[in-house]
Amino acid sequence: MKKETIIRTVVLIIALVNQVLVMFGITPLPIAEEELYSLFTVLFTIIASVWTWWKNNSFTKKAQEADKYLENLRKEV
Repeated sequence: MKKETIIRTVVLIIALVNQVLVMFGITPLPIAEEELYSLFTVLFTIIASVWTWWKNNSFTKKAQEADKYLENLRKEV
């Protein structure tokens, strides 16, 4: 698995955990303005989600092999 895939997945998991904590009223970061924190959390989750899944995330062995095959095809052109 590529390190970029792992990094994007970890960022998405952090964003989702943070969002769930905020939904239950738990603020992992001590910020006084609740509305500002909620807005930041929603934006962070949206950005992390789009960034994570915009890229081709190959988790299975076959998908990783297909990525290598495509990469080789591109090198030949």
